[in-house]
Amino acid sequence: MATSTKKDQRREARERLHAEREAAARRAKLRGRLLIGGAVASALALATVVGVLAADSSGAGDDEAAGKPFVRPAQTTGKDGIVVPYGKPDAQHVLTIWVDPRCPFCAGAEQGLGPTIKEQADAGAYRVEYRFATFLDKSLGGGKGSKRALNALGAAVNESPEKFMEYVHVIFENHPENETDDKFASTAALLELADQVPGLRTPAFNQAVKELTYMPWVEKVGQAFHDESINGTPAVFIDGKRIILNSGKGIESITPDAFKQLITDSRKP
Repeated sequence: MATSTKKDQRREARERLHAEREAAARRAKLRGRLLIGGAVASALALATVVGVLAADSSGAGDDEAAGKPFVRPAQTTGKDGIVVPYGKPDAQHVLTIWVDPRCPFCAGAEQGLGPTIKEQADAGAYRVEYRFATFLDKSLGGGKGSKRALNALGAAVNESPEKFMEYVHVIFENHPENETDDKFASTAALLELADQVPGLRTPAFNQAVKELTYMPWVEKVGQAFHDESINGTPAVFIDGKRIILNSGKGIESITPDAFKQLITDSRKP
């Protein structure tokens, strides 16, 4: 067998190096795919966990409700006052709105459609029934903002349905951009926002917000969300038929005109 020349040896060395580099590149590409696949799987698992939390977090046993007497806000309806109504009691149709105070998509819906919803309710197109969730306090790794905001909303409806509606709008208009920002855990922040609603800052309202008077009621309201197996917020129904208010562009809602048409179409037999 003929011996290899130095030139052949150098060529073979270059070929081996090239082959090794290609093999390394293939291994790196494979690792990248595995990492991406793992990330997707983790994201899906997280989404599943969040969905379970949304369905299963009743909020029972919160220390801020422990030992307090149950006080039901005036103007509320249903067992234990878990429903906050607004509009004409004899309205033929009912618009049910489930929201969590810390939910950015709820904020988007209220910012885009709140005035329209109030306007139509005032005109008798339907009666609004607000229902609340508080699962985001747990789902976001802990916090108090959902429940404390709902306690303050209970204090607002205790003053009047009109003040409640104004306060709902103010809270969602001043929603933090990041849902992990537990802004509404601050009673000082909730009271400061209440200054934007003329006449809301009564001694009774201030005391209820500071002393968390309605926390046992908040627990029952949050438990109702769990019992109804609603799978997220906002969940909106017209006469029991679910409608979607999100535009698909971030937290942005559909337009007021599109909402009005959706209501009209959904009420057709």
